[in-house]
Amino acid sequence: MKRFTATAALVLALLATAALADNYPLHFNDAAGHAITITAPPQRVVSLVPSITEMLLRIGAADAVCGITYHSVLPPEAAGKAIIGGFFHPDLASIKKLRPQVVFYAALQQEIVAPLRGRVQLVRLDINSIADAFATIRLLGRMFNCEQRAAAIVAGEQRQLELIRRKTTAIPAAKRVRVLRLMGRDSIMTPGDDSFQNDYIRAAGAIAPHWGKNGSVIGISLQQWREFNPQFIYACYGDKQVAELLRRPGWNEVDAVRNARIVYFPCDLTCRAATHCGYFTAWLAASIYPQWFGDPTHFVLPQQVVDTRPLQVDCPGVKQAQLVTSTIKDFRNKAVVITFDRPTRIVSTLEGERDAVTTLANNYFPPPAWGLGHQAALAALRASTLKVLGLNPEHTSILFTGADMDNVAVEKRSYRALQVVAVVTAGVHGNAMRMGADSGTFYPLNATDHNNKPGTINIILLNNARMSRRAMTRAIITATEAKSAALQDLDIRSSYARSARQATGTGTDNIVVASGTGPAIDSSGGHTKMGELVARAVYAAVQRAIWRQNGLVSSRPVFQRLRERDIDLYQLCRNWCDDDGDVAPLYARLEKLLLRKDNAGFIEALMAISDDVNRGLIQDDSAVDAWCRAVAHRNGAAATDNIPSLPGQPQPLLKGLAALLTAAATELD
Repeated sequence: MKRFTATAALVLALLATAALADNYPLHFNDAAGHAITITAPPQRVVSLVPSITEMLLRIGAADAVCGITYHSVLPPEAAGKAIIGGFFHPDLASIKKLRPQVVFYAALQQEIVAPLRGRVQLVRLDINSIADAFATIRLLGRMFNCEQRAAAIVAGEQRQLELIRRKTTAIPAAKRVRVLRLMGRDSIMTPGDDSFQNDYIRAAGAIAPHWGKNGSVIGISLQQWREFNPQFIYACYGDKQVAELLRRPGWNEVDAVRNARIVYFPCDLTCRAATHCGYFTAWLAASIYPQWFGDPTHFVLPQQVVDTRPLQVDCPGVKQAQLVTSTIKDFRNKAVVITFDRPTRIVSTLEGERDAVTTLANNYFPPPAWGLGHQAALAALRASTLKVLGLNPEHTSILFTGADMDNVAVEKRSYRALQVVAVVTAGVHGNAMRMGADSGTFYPLNATDHNNKPGTINIILLNNARMSRRAMTRAIITATEAKSAALQDLDIRSSYARSARQATGTGTDNIVVASGTGPAIDSSGGHTKMGELVARAVYAAVQRAIWRQNGLVSSRPVFQRLRERDIDLYQLCRNWCDDDGDVAPLYARLEKLLLRKDNAGFIEALMAISDDVNRGLIQDDSAVDAWCRAVAHRNGAAATDNIPSLPGQPQPLLKGLAALLTAAATELD
């Protein structure tokens, strides 16, 4: 954190000077050395850089962003934005159609955007350190008149960095861990010395490598690998393929591989320095030093509630609903706490049936605390959490989740005298699964560990009806069916076999149903009005919570849906070609073809056909061949028998992609 680049110093000096005058005009030099003048907040912006896109959406400038690359999924405000291609090959024509005033670009894209110079304001903001990220957030806040929100984001991330500094400062030098960020495709690569990736490692209290070479991605030799001897390796989910190379002789002879200390994190965190630098550093540090972080003697903050704010839950019998932020084991937990105006009967899939409950809670403990929480049994976790929240264990029913409580969704449905409210947290990345097809791994059944994972889709069902016991238990079935319908209508994929099947839920879902005091209800099945209200409220809340947590909507781009099926377009092009030549032109042309709505719809339809073939609902898919020939012809090519090889991927989808690959190759010829 002592490192402070020229870019950060320049931006902060600019801000200090500009603070003495009006916000506009704003003058600065960008990373390319060009003089930039902003006379008013830009109204139409295209961002080709995912880190800049994330910053713009989080500081409150989402309305100004009209175009992004398909690599930007979060924050959820990215949903619905026009896609102008990928990071490496953004489509110039698509950018021009959006008529932007400003285009943010990266150094790798300078030749692509060169034809736009003089027509729009081109701005390049390089981010090579955590300090750069914070300075850029502040600069964008100035540009878009969102200074307060930008300052709050930076302050929050800096607090987390300071917490990690305090927690790791006492670690003896001999116990500091050597950490390496793994990258690459066909060979093992890593960031250069000047990368923000190494800033993360140092900020986490660990030892980063020094290669004597700069760059965002560099190659290293086996000798360098052995000499550094990483004790902990981290990568993003997209790097799992290169991790297979660590099985090779020599490469497998380092401590991290021997001790299986290889951890994967979301690409949105590992591959950019944006608005979550402190959050990711905390997660990384806790993963590197789990024993140290879990030891109560190393806690530096008091375990207590630090903030409460109201949550709108409009249901008879609810006295109060709040979002409660607390510090537990040094990390910020967040809980929905719902208090009833009288003792209430509930049924919980985590705790069973209970009477005289006055409070329901759903507690989120963040990723840095996951490993720490899993060291305790469920009963101990429950007791310690309720103690910090100040809730009576005898009269409180609680759920636990790994979905951020800031993303909670509340949906209400009514019919005449009946009212139902669903309070839902949901996340589907990591452990989504299809029941009846995917396998469980915890055995024997009386093991307690399997209950100690954070719940992913948690549903609290409130209503004003006086429900019988069988109506309450039947509501669990109704809510579960609605949840599964919501996931299937979003085409959420199973984490166990993403190419083959949709998910019906996750492995850690829970439901609590609370009875009201109004009309007597003895049934909540699908044929009843109560069942309909339960299902509609749950369906809407689950979809909204997934959008807020994961940025997923039914209208998401075809590029994103292909990635969800483990289809990497670059690797697809590599597999389709017979030689080892440069596939970048083919990759760029394929992306351009998929930007066309007719081609995207063609691939999306084949996704649905592929699922039905896998389920046995389509016995003869030979009609797909004729359709593929027609699509290839429409795009200026003949049909091809050269089907790319991607293990586990269904043939109808691969045939469709082959048709577009043929068209892309034909145009290049």
